[in-house]
Amino acid sequence: MLKYFINLFILFSFVFTSAQVDKTVDLNPKDSVEYKQKYGLRIGVDLSRPVLSFINEDYTGLEFVGDYRLTEKLFIAGEFGNEKRTDTEGIGSTALYNYTTSGSYLKLGIDYNTYTNWYGEQNFITIGGRYAVSSFNHTLNSFRIFDSNNFFNEGFPDLVTSQEEFEGLNASWLEFVVGLKAELFKNIYAGISIRLAYLVTNKNDERFPNLWIPGFNKVTDGSNFGVGYNYSISYFLPLYKKAKKKREDADNKAQ
Repeated sequence: MLKYFINLFILFSFVFTSAQVDKTVDLNPKDSVEYKQKYGLRIGVDLSRPVLSFINEDYTGLEFVGDYRLTEKLFIAGEFGNEKRTDTEGIGSTALYNYTTSGSYLKLGIDYNTYTNWYGEQNFITIGGRYAVSSFNHTLNSFRIFDSNNFFNEGFPDLVTSQEEFEGLNASWLEFVVGLKAELFKNIYAGISIRLAYLVTNKNDERFPNLWIPGFNKVTDGSNFGVGYNYSISYFLPLYKKAKKKREDADNKAQ
């Protein structure tokens, strides 16, 4: 799965670079032209979760994304979402239990743009971080009870269907984020990000561990690390503009 995310990220990077080459850009604007950069709020939605909800009947999810530009390079960024997933754990082909997890999550942090735009561009290659919290519950739908005295009977007993709720669960984690955003049309952006997460807190019920956390994804036994991604479409709402130092003035000072 991680290999798929990396390949998708590389593909998006290639498209991003190709788009810049195809543009006719004035690298030497006239001294009389003063370029003003737009500042404001960008809001959108992650496209991967509705697609996954459509193709996987055991999953539903929706995530909203947003950022606010503070300086030429720095953005306040965040995501808010809700996910519900049903999964089965087992040994080989034998299902031991089936459970459903549902809940919401919030991620807040910053993004820093490392890409130097050509004159008039508004594209971004960012690195950043998030602090994330999630509140959720589990429903144990069915399970098998292992009987150590059942020596002569082969295999496990039949599944027991008896729902039990585990509520009031929560978790928090840190994310390192690498992302791309490219302006497709005026104020319309396509974006992709890859996220490496580290679980900080993980409140669970002693009778049933947190095997999957909304916003964090699968919890690996013996490890606090997780991997995630999103693929977004967003709209930028410009609120005001700031004058960007003209290239010719900057070049003269550099000399």
